[in-house]
Amino acid sequence: QPGVPPEEAGAAVAAESSTGTWTTVWTDGLTSLDRYKGRCYGIEPVAGEENQFIAYVAYPLDLFEEGSVTNMFTSIVGNVFGFKALR
Repeated sequence: QPGVPPEEAGAAVAAESSTGTWTTVWTDGLTSLDRYKGRCYGIEPVAGEENQFIAYVAYPLDLFEEGSVTNMFTSIVGNVFGFKALR
């Protein structure tokens, strides 16, 4: 979206598609959310496109069911396409 810095959008995508949508419950004290959060580790502009960027996001493998590509795509892509900070 115009006015949203690319670094902020990248960090928001990483959070939205990992631990950012988790509801706070009493068990949060038992688990470190840092272990499960996605991290935006790089942003680069798209050549020839104004205000368009590619964000590189890494996720801990523990977020995904082993061998389930469907689980991985649903977790990552499902949340991001409805995200209002992106356009």
